[in-house]
Amino acid sequence: MASRSSIGILEAVSHEGLETVEPVLHEVDPASDVELLDAYSKAVIRAADKVSPAVVNIEVHHEGRRLDPRMPGERHGAGSGFVFTPDGFILTNSHVVHEASRIEVALPDGRRYQAQRIGEDPDTDLAVIRVSAANLQPVRLGDSQSLRVGQLVIAIGNPYGFQCSVTAGVVSALGRSLRGQSGRLMDNIIQTDAALNPGNSGGPLVTSQGEVIGVATAVILPAQGLCFAIAINTAKFVAGRLIKDGKIRRGYLGIGGQNVPLLRRFVRFFHLPIESGVLVISVEPDSPTELAGVREGDIITAFGGQPVAGIDDLHRLLTERQVGTRSTLEILRHTDRLILDVVPEESRPR
Repeated sequence: MASRSSIGILEAVSHEGLETVEPVLHEVDPASDVELLDAYSKAVIRAADKVSPAVVNIEVHHEGRRLDPRMPGERHGAGSGFVFTPDGFILTNSHVVHEASRIEVALPDGRRYQAQRIGEDPDTDLAVIRVSAANLQPVRLGDSQSLRVGQLVIAIGNPYGFQCSVTAGVVSALGRSLRGQSGRLMDNIIQTDAALNPGNSGGPLVTSQGEVIGVATAVILPAQGLCFAIAINTAKFVAGRLIKDGKIRRGYLGIGGQNVPLLRRFVRFFHLPIESGVLVISVEPDSPTELAGVREGDIITAFGGQPVAGIDDLHRLLTERQVGTRSTLEILRHTDRLILDVVPEESRPR
């Protein structure tokens, strides 16, 4: 007699030349479920074992003016990071170490070191710090371009100071955009439901093979399962430039602006490929745009021959290649369309 846990499978059975279908019961091997669960567990365990030795706890100290004598004059913060070179370079978030007067790094084996800030890029929320320590186990950086939606990913970090906490989930979406603290839009963001909490910032997001494919950066509260990481391909580029130059060079025009819709008659008359632009609401003295002749009230519709439908488009076009290079700026002024020559400068530090 078959047990109640058996599954009935219909099979064709021949009776006196007639084909009939009768249920044939097969016992389900409970071990198969265990094997599936074990495979998932082993993947997470394998990834955590590979990456955890490189995940560090970052403690930052900010010297502040004491407004109240009863309050401490120094503020503290914490985050995560991970060693990505054998000689002690650590990748983390810019917002973790920004304006810190002192940075301390705690390794998983209990060793503690003072860290040096190599450079940071608030526009991508990435920073590189360094410790002088021996016997480090750097992570292996993967390729975020090869990620697929639904793929298993594991987050490792130090939420609320709980060192090397591991959570698992999937890639929920790719190519998201997220507004950074600098105001710029960060592109190519990975969305995941692997749980992230305060303190996870700067920690690695890894594949089942233990390759880092993202840097944890943000969660949306009070939503659940809406967590974001910066793609590792972006982080590779930024980290390389920070190690080399200590900063990322971007173009600067020196205007304040806001997105505005364009009048449809202007769009049709000038054959514009966009229906919105950037209204110039302020022009900084001695800035590239003032030297080019831009005025308050102008509407920017293109830069370097590329359409500009909003401020984010302008930010994307103001790359390092534009610094010191003469480009065209197309504007609408009253009922006229003007093309001005502008030479972007290097972005000024905030």
